[in-house]
Amino acid sequence: MKIISMIPARYSASRFPGKLLQDLNGKSVILRTYEATVATHLFDDVFVVTDSDIIYNEIVNNGGKAIMSIKQHDCGSDRIAEAVENMDIDVVINVQGDEPFTDKESLSKLIQVFKADDDNEVDLASLMVHITDADEIKNPNTVKVIIDQSNFALYFSRSPIPYLRDESVKVKYYKHKGVYAFRKQAILDFYRLPMKTLEAAEKLEQLRYLEYGKRIKMVETNVQGIEIDTPEDLERAKKAWK
Repeated sequence: MKIISMIPARYSASRFPGKLLQDLNGKSVILRTYEATVATHLFDDVFVVTDSDIIYNEIVNNGGKAIMSIKQHDCGSDRIAEAVENMDIDVVINVQGDEPFTDKESLSKLIQVFKADDDNEVDLASLMVHITDADEIKNPNTVKVIIDQSNFALYFSRSPIPYLRDESVKVKYYKHKGVYAFRKQAILDFYRLPMKTLEAAEKLEQLRYLEYGKRIKMVETNVQGIEIDTPEDLERAKKAWK
């Protein structure tokens, strides 16, 4: 089984433009993320895939591997799909470019899902973290996921799901971490299928997979990490890196 990692990276970001090139204790955020992914030694290859000359040069000039997107893309999955279409691979793992604290243990769990999937029941695998903070549960920037008894995703939402009408019921809330592992065919199917209502409403690309009947296996991890979405996140990352 040939497994690679792709790190989709765009320069613009609505909340923190240019965040991937911000300095994180001597190196850019995107270079830190790339090096952390390579350092896991889990992959046959690791690439940053981008539409930005600046990001491309940042990786290549520091000895890394990068791919320039040919088309304009609205989401990371589309960017990855274009890049892997003609590659001889089985599974591609999408590591977010703004998560320089990517950890080996969590990525290993995703890879194991496919190695154990003898019946090819899994189209994608992704990570989730148990959360208990009420503000985080209500925060629309925190994407929640609910699962069935086999840990397959039932739905993702920016709203608190499930809604706790009966407060005597013990409910676990899970935050979705945007690290995905795809079978090659699943991501190519995504690339060719049009966006539907749920994805358009929630602005969550993973809903396209569910709307078209793909199965997403969720894997619980205890590693929260730091997603760099704001200047405040960057400051927290700098302190954590030390």
